Amino acid sequence: MIEKATAMINGWIQSFDLLSQGWRVGIVVFALVFGTATVAYIASHIIGALERKFSSTRNLWDDAFLHAARKPVVGFVWLQGVYWAAEVAHKYSEAEIFKANETVLEMGFIWIFVWTLLRLIKEGEKILISPMKMKNPMDYTTVNAVSKLSRAVVIITAVLIAMQSLGYSISGVLAFGGVGGIAVGFAAKDLLANFFGGLMIYLDKPFAVGDWVRSPDRNIEGTVEHIGWRLTTIRTFDQRPLYVPNAAFTSIAVENPSRMRNRRISETIGIRYCDVSQMAEVVADIRSMLENHEEIDTDQTLIVNFVAFNASSLDIMVYTFTKTTQWVKFHEVKQDVLLKISEIIEGYGAEVAFPTRTLHLPEGVRLASDASKEGKRKGQSDADAVEGDEDRADDDQNRSSGSKTRSSAQATHKGDVEETGDAE
Repeated sequence: MIEKATAMINGWIQSFDLLSQGWRVGIVVFALVFGTATVAYIASHIIGALERKFSSTRNLWDDAFLHAARKPVVGFVWLQGVYWAAEVAHKYSEAEIFKANETVLEMGFIWIFVWTLLRLIKEGEKILISPMKMKNPMDYTTVNAVSKLSRAVVIITAVLIAMQSLGYSISGVLAFGGVGGIAVGFAAKDLLANFFGGLMIYLDKPFAVGDWVRSPDRNIEGTVEHIGWRLTTIRTFDQRPLYVPNAAFTSIAVENPSRMRNRRISETIGIRYCDVSQMAEVVADIRSMLENHEEIDTDQTLIVNFVAFNASSLDIMVYTFTKTTQWVKFHEVKQDVLLKISEIIEGYGAEVAFPTRTLHLPEGVRLASDASKEGKRKGQSDADAVEGDEDRADDDQNRSSGSKTRSSAQATHKGDVEETGDAE
C-alpha cells in the first residue's frame, strides 16, 4: 500500500517535471508525518468522546479500557506513520539507520501492547479499591499486591518476546536464568527473604496500609505507609519514617490495634475507710451509670466491685469498654466517666482517698512538742506564783508600816492629852 501511494505521488510529480528527487522525497515524508499528526489528533478526540459517552453507563470497565487505550492508540498511529515515512526515506536512501525499520516497528508494537496492559491494570486497581465505584471495595494491600504481580508478569513476558524478536533463543535464556538464579539465590538470600516476607504479608494480611501496628519484640510502632517487596515503611508517632525489612515480620509478633473492636477503661478508685457505710450504694450507682452511658458497650464485660482493703483506701475496680476505638474520642469518654464517678462519690458525702497514716502511741509516751508545751505552761505557772508571793510580801510590808504609823499617831495623841491635863 505504501509503495503504491509513493509511486503514485512520485509519478504525479515526475509527470509535471517538478522539483528534484530529493525535494520530492522530502514532500512525501512531510505529507506522511502531517497526515500522521492529523490522524492521531482525530483518534484522540474520538476516544475522548467515547469516554464521555460511556461514563454515563453502569459498566465501569469500558471507561477503564477507553482511558487506558487512549494514549497507546495515539502512540500506535505515530509509530505506524513514522514507519511509513522512514520506509519512503529508505527507498531513496542508502543510510544504514533505515535498515532497522522492521525491528523498530516490532519493538514499538510490543511496547505499545505492554503500555496498554499496564495502564489497564492501573485503571482496574483504581476501580477495585474505590468506595465511590464499588459497593464493597477490595482491600488496598491485596489489590496492590495483585497489580504489582501482574505488572511483573507482563514486563517479563514482554522482555522474553522482545528477545525472541531480536534473534535470541528463549530456551537458552531460560537455561541461563536457571543457573544464574541459583547463584543469585546464594548471593542475595537476604533479598529473597525480604521478598518472600513481603509475599507473606500480602497473603496473610496481618496489617494493611493505614493500620497502626506495633511489635512487643522490637521497638516498632506507628502507622503503615507503604508495603513494598523488600521494605515496609512505617511512620512513627513522632513523624519519623521507619523502614523495616519484610523478613523481620516472619520472626516477630505484630499487634494491630487498628483492628480492635473496643477500647478498655480499667481503673481502681479508692474511697476513705470512714466511708465504708456508703460503699454498697456508691458501687451500685457507678454500675448503673455505666450501664446507661451512651458511649459504653454493655455487650462487653462490665465490672464494678469493691475489691480490696488497701493501706489507706477501700478500692473499687471499674472495668468496661467503650464503643469508639478512636484515640481522641476514647479519652473524652474516659474523662466523662471519671467525672461522673467523682460526682457519685461526693453525692454520698464520701471522698476519694489519698495516702494517709495514723500513728498510735503507748501510755506515758509524749511527743517532744507536747513536752515543750507543758514546760511552757509550768514555767508560766511558777512565774505567776513568784509574782503572787512578791505581791503578798508587799502587802504585809504595807500593813506593817500602817500599823507603826497608827501606833505613833496614838502615842502622839496620848501625849497631847496628858499635856492638856497638866495645863488644866
